[in-house]
Amino acid sequence: MGFNFDGIESYVSDHIKLFISLVIGTLVFAGVVALAVFFIAIRGSEQTMIPDVQGKELSQALLELQVKELYPRIQLRYSQSAFEKGTILEQDPMPGTIVKAGRRIRLVVSQGVIVDTLSDYIGRNIDDVRMEIQTIAAAAGRQFLSLKEPFMYEFSTEEVGTILQQNPESGFAISGPTEIDFVISKGPEDAMIKVPDLVGLPIPDALEEIARSSAAFSFSVRIASERDVPETVVFQRPAGGTIIGADQPVAIVVSAPPALPENEAFGLFTYTLPANPYALAVRLEAVLPNGERRRIAAVDHLGGEITIPYHLPVGSTLILTMLNREMAREEVKAAEVAPVQVLN
Repeated sequence: MGFNFDGIESYVSDHIKLFISLVIGTLVFAGVVALAVFFIAIRGSEQTMIPDVQGKELSQALLELQVKELYPRIQLRYSQSAFEKGTILEQDPMPGTIVKAGRRIRLVVSQGVIVDTLSDYIGRNIDDVRMEIQTIAAAAGRQFLSLKEPFMYEFSTEEVGTILQQNPESGFAISGPTEIDFVISKGPEDAMIKVPDLVGLPIPDALEEIARSSAAFSFSVRIASERDVPETVVFQRPAGGTIIGADQPVAIVVSAPPALPENEAFGLFTYTLPANPYALAVRLEAVLPNGERRRIAAVDHLGGEITIPYHLPVGSTLILTMLNREMAREEVKAAEVAPVQVLN
């Protein structure tokens, strides 16, 4: 019985062809899959349009973004109305912008107003309240509380500057920009003070005594005589120890130095402040040529003409402020000091 080699060769050849076909098919399929994955990756996320969520509640805005496969980045900010609390104030990118799914959207959400009811300011000092309201405005990023000026003033046994009445009253619900109307104490109608004894004091010490006594004052200058000590108080009227009205000024004469170095100046700073119903905090400072800041005087003043002597390097800058608001600025220059007639 003969062995059929031709049949075996045919069988092996068929299986080899089948194996090669399978290998080639597998490679082709893998290549097609790889190309598909490559093109899907190149294509990236689907594009979507950003919805308009401004003015909507945060929960509603989040649902709308979720439908579009967009993700929020939330920032909080105070606003002018308590009714805006929890709503979207701003969004970025803007509505209608076409972006890829998965994009983060910045949402600015209102925290409402920084305060929602009006405080009780009666009995507090108006300067302190003014500063507090400015601080609130700075924290909120906008002015939603303001003071109605000019204020109304009344004589009162309460300390000068004390708030006697307010409108709206405390507890008033703040839903938007609110203006507060105050009635302020002018102090007692017959307020009296004891005049400090200033004669013989150096000018800086005299200014300190004036600040402590709250006396109204008016300075003038004369060239120092042989018996005068330069840059001291040489005369005052009324005399120290006199009882006068709080608004009655004390006339003060100081002596100027007979000579000064070329780069120094002695003078009398003069400026007319707006009239006040009671004395307000006034400061005169100097910025020296080297940048140093020096206080010249810190007093309470009723307004009108204010006069303060100074001795400073030429080129300094004098800055006058009232309630921390700059009122005047003046450069110091070399100048002669004119003598005055001493009161007798």
